[in-house]
Order: sequence, then structure tokens, then C-alpha cells
Amino acid sequence: MSTLTSLRGRIAAVGGVIVLVIVAGVWVTLTHASAHATGGSGTHPTAHKPSKAPVPPLQVVSLTPARRSSGVDGTSAIKIQFSSPVAADSPLPAVAPNIPGSWQGAGTSTLEFVPTVGFSQLTRVTVKVPGGASGVRSAKGGLLAAPVQFRYQTGAYSSARLDQLLGQLGYLPVNWAPTAEATSPADSDQAGQLAAAYSPPAGDYSWQSGYPVELHSFWDGGSPSGLIVKGAVMAFESDHGLAMDGVPGLQVWSALLTAVAHHQVNGNGYTYAIAAESSPETLTIWHDGRIVQQSPANTGIQAAPTTVGTAPVYLRYRNQIMRGTNPDGSKYADPVQYVAYFRSGEAVHYFPRGSYGFPQSLGCVELNLTDAAHAWPYLTYGSLVTVERGALTPAGSPTA
Repeated sequence: MSTLTSLRGRIAAVGGVIVLVIVAGVWVTLTHASAHATGGSGTHPTAHKPSKAPVPPLQVVSLTPARRSSGVDGTSAIKIQFSSPVAADSPLPAVAPNIPGSWQGAGTSTLEFVPTVGFSQLTRVTVKVPGGASGVRSAKGGLLAAPVQFRYQTGAYSSARLDQLLGQLGYLPVNWAPTAEATSPADSDQAGQLAAAYSPPAGDYSWQSGYPVELHSFWDGGSPSGLIVKGAVMAFESDHGLAMDGVPGLQVWSALLTAVAHHQVNGNGYTYAIAAESSPETLTIWHDGRIVQQSPANTGIQAAPTTVGTAPVYLRYRNQIMRGTNPDGSKYADPVQYVAYFRSGEAVHYFPRGSYGFPQSLGCVELNLTDAAHAWPYLTYGSLVTVERGALTPAGSPTA
């Protein structure tokens, strides 16, 4: 007891400071709350609370698509990853052009914009992430110090999908069907159709029966520069009131996707014609896989030959005064009918002659009035016309 009494006195003397002493050979820790507890005088010590750690600022960690990227699938989501979870009520980024869609992921560290349909081909997209006091903030209150902006560009639609849709709408002499493993979107599925425009489903083509082998040579698997596809695009442009250049631009694609959604098929069918410089010369027309006309024709004389090769019909007249220069330098202005131009200065049309079946024209393919009237409704815009040397032995039989 004398030892403990002595220790208490010592504790009072140090005024509440922790004291280590040895009792029976063991270190003992004694504390004293305050001098007041032992009857001493003095002031109470100030209580110290631990300071609150500062909230770290919010930072952008990654962007998808990457800055200045190109060839991006316009149906892909836009993802912005932050350094910490974003507050559920935080301001959201803005996307231009403004398209239907929604931001998802509030409360997590990744905000994701999911478009309802997607961006069109070759679109420049700008994403703005607001910063500062009114910008994006974390769930703990951390702010994005400054705005973040990035841009990217979507890619072009697939030429393979162009062929698939043109074939589906009846503008090609081939049929297309998806493979067993592939899924083709429903006509009315806008999002699915746009996704397929960027990344088409796998499939196979098959030739419609009845067409000559000459036509097969113009099919190269669907290159937009191929004659069959160019003629098909021209036919589509004509049907939908577009400038007829055979180039599948933005307006063509927009109209094409709309036509698929509303099942607006080719009402004219598919036509192919061959003018054979044989003896006798003939014009043969195939329509939807069958021969609908085979008649005597006149091509150009040696001084003004008809161009050998293939080109699509690009200009049509029911009646026209055809003007030009004769080989002797004199001028002509001849009334003609049922005119379908496939090259500059070269057309299938009616011209009065005493007979037909040998070179007589100044480059055109001439028919008698009855045959020209019959041919003209088939030779619509985009129809391919081939002029070839030698005899032609077409498959099938003429059908009225």
C-alpha cells in the first residue's frame, strides 16, 4: 500500500501525464485524466478531433471510341471511364449530333451512351463532358476540374450490305440469303438494319435463271464500281427521285433503308439488253430472267460506229428531235421516238428505214416503230445495254 500511495502522489505531481513505473519488477502504465481528479488545480486540455481527408478531384481515365478515331461503327456505345463512381444525380455529357439514346451507369465509374438507332455513315461525332462547379461530380463530391471534349468519325456503310438490300428489293439479277449461322434483321428493325449496314450478316448469292452468261461477267461480288451495282443504284435513284449518278451516297442509303423498312420493291423488274453486230444484227432483251424481245436492229456505220461495251440507260425520251453532224459535215435534225440513251450520242430508238439488221446508223441502235415501242418500257433507267461483235445465241425463246 505504501508503494501505491507513493505512486499516486507522483501521478498527481505530473498532472495527468502517462507515467511508466516498475512494480515488483514489471513495467506498469498509469494514467491520470486531470489534475482536478486528484484535487489539483489547472485547466482542462483541449480535445483534438482527427481532420477530414480532402475529396480527390474526379478524372477521366479512358474514352471509347478514342479521340480522333475514324471508321467507327455508328451503332457502338460511347463509354467514358472516370477515376471513381459518378454521383447518381451528376450532370451528364452531351453528344452531337443529337440522336435518340440514353446515358447509363450513374453511380458507377463508367458512363455509357447507348443510341436507340445510331449515327449515319461518315458522321463527325462530338462528345462534351462538363467540368467545373456545374460539371460531372463523383459520388463523394469530387469535381471534374475542367471540361473534356473529344471527337471521332463513323465509318462508311458496307458495300456488301448495299448488294444485299438491292437484291432484296429486286434491283439485281441475283438473290441473296443469309447463311444458317447468320441472322438478318427484320425489315422494320431500324437499329438492326443500321447495324447490318456497318457489319452485314454473312450470306450467299445465287443467279436468277434465264440470263445470258454475258451478264454474269459484270458481277464481281458486289463492288459499287461494278456495272450491275451501278445500274441498280441508278434504277433505285430514279424510282426515289434522287440525282441519278449511280453512286451510293448518304441520300441513297437513307432512302434505301427507308425502302427496306416499308418494303418498297422495284416495280420495273430487272432488264438486260444485247445489241449483237452479227449478220443480221439483232437486239435481244431479257426481263426478269426471260427473253421478251429479239428483233432486227441497225448499229453504226464504219464512219460512226456504235461503241462496243456495256453501259446503263441514263436518259429516256418518248419523242425527241435528234441533232448532230453527218460524216460529210452536214447537219441533221431527225424526229425519233422511244429513245433510251445508254451512252452520250448512242441510244436505242425508232428510226424509219427501209430495212433493219445491218449497219446504217450514226452510232445508235435503231429499231422499227413496233419493236421500239415494245422495247422502250423495258429499257428503264439503270438497265444495262451491251453492244458486242459477233453472233449471239441467247437462251430461251422470245416472249411477248
